[in-house]
Amino acid sequence: MNCTEMKRREFLQTTATIGLAAATGALWRPVWAAQPPNMRVGASDLSVQPVLTYNLSQRQPARSWRNWGDIQTEEAVADEVARIERELKALAGTADFGLKTLPLAKVNAASQVGALKDANADALLVYASGGGTDILVALAALGKPMVIFVRDKSGPYYLWHEIVDSRFVRSHTDEPKQANAGLDDVVVDDQGEILWRLRALFGLKNTIGRRIICVGGPGGWACPQAPERARQRFQIEMVTVPIPDVNALIESARKDTAAVAESKSQARSYLAAEGVTSQITEDAVAEAFLLKNIFRELMTKHNACAVTTNGCMGSYARIMPCLTLTLTNDDGYMAYCESDFVNIPAGILMHYIANRPTYFCNPTFPHNGRMLFAHCTAPRRMDGEMLAPVTLVTHYESDHGAATHVHFRIGQNVTVIKPDFEAKHWLALTGKVADTPFLATCRAQIEIGLDADTQEVIRNMRGFHCQIAYGDWTREVAYAARKVGIEVQRLPKAA
Repeated sequence: MNCTEMKRREFLQTTATIGLAAATGALWRPVWAAQPPNMRVGASDLSVQPVLTYNLSQRQPARSWRNWGDIQTEEAVADEVARIERELKALAGTADFGLKTLPLAKVNAASQVGALKDANADALLVYASGGGTDILVALAALGKPMVIFVRDKSGPYYLWHEIVDSRFVRSHTDEPKQANAGLDDVVVDDQGEILWRLRALFGLKNTIGRRIICVGGPGGWACPQAPERARQRFQIEMVTVPIPDVNALIESARKDTAAVAESKSQARSYLAAEGVTSQITEDAVAEAFLLKNIFRELMTKHNACAVTTNGCMGSYARIMPCLTLTLTNDDGYMAYCESDFVNIPAGILMHYIANRPTYFCNPTFPHNGRMLFAHCTAPRRMDGEMLAPVTLVTHYESDHGAATHVHFRIGQNVTVIKPDFEAKHWLALTGKVADTPFLATCRAQIEIGLDADTQEVIRNMRGFHCQIAYGDWTREVAYAARKVGIEVQRLPKAA
């Protein structure tokens, strides 16, 4: 999954605008405070094929001749087609992600399913009003994710409200048997339940095959197998850019008068903006912008929308990339420290689902219902729109460069995803921001009051690094991850 040429033109236009502002002496602040950027850079619409399954019944004397359900005639089918088309239009109108619905297909025999094989669809939305089990089995055999909608009280009664679990999902056994459909794919009556599942599939589509620039190469925190597992589960494309090459680009940019002037202008405007206080030099901020522009050029060159940094604790030509990664995330791209592919797929997935940056960070040991997380690369635009107040400081371990102490929104609901090393079981937590302390740790510190019981969290922790996003996205992440063989454990709220 790569960035489009349109995104490249947008980048070039943005660069030109910045250059023009610097050349004319225009203020940066109005540009920075303008309409929030696209938080789903490089995303493609989710294309959905709606399918109405049905059967036509004929009365027969002295014997059973119809199944459950109201849709038994051509007239009833026509009425239901019109109803579905109205609902699909309303659904697309409320979607906050790219959603494209194809023309509704009517199927009343398994032999008709083959015509859908070449449909340019990412997922099926099956309105299972009637028809035999063989129709649903044939639809599942197309190999696409399925959302199965059945009516109880939202319109004419559907047969499959009665039998979708026993006849189809469990296939007349006591355990789920379908590879491409499960009990969590079934929706009764509720359009909102359809929508969040499609949002999850949108996120998954835009994670699968995602290309990412790996400065210093891909890696995994304490897990050398992590890059290969990320390739297997999510087909992540990893483009290695050696550190010496990045260092050379930095040194070249330092000799480029225009590049230096642009990064200094960006730094001055950033520092002058509302909500920004600084304990570091303007030069350190300017160097972060210099590296940000280099990273953007690398992403454009390789048609990528994400970047991660390996070996960054030693700096790149004396630049610690912390603030650079913050700036990149705040622009709608994805940027992660340490090249940790145990964790990065979870960040990409939640980024596209939530339409906002995720915070790649270190966890600590939970206690008394709270858990502290910290790193030096927190985004400021955590809600996808507003830039949170920030204090600019040095990177903690080196006491060098530029990093962010973000003042996270107290009381904000958040999701924490904690992937395991084996890419099999992720832990999903929810809670509220309780504090943003300033301890002797990585600079951006967020203390979360956990919804789950503390001991349950402790007993179920796996892996190391975490991803945090504003809002509760646990059901969408769990639904999407299960499609690639990862079970996500969502701990219940403490009693």
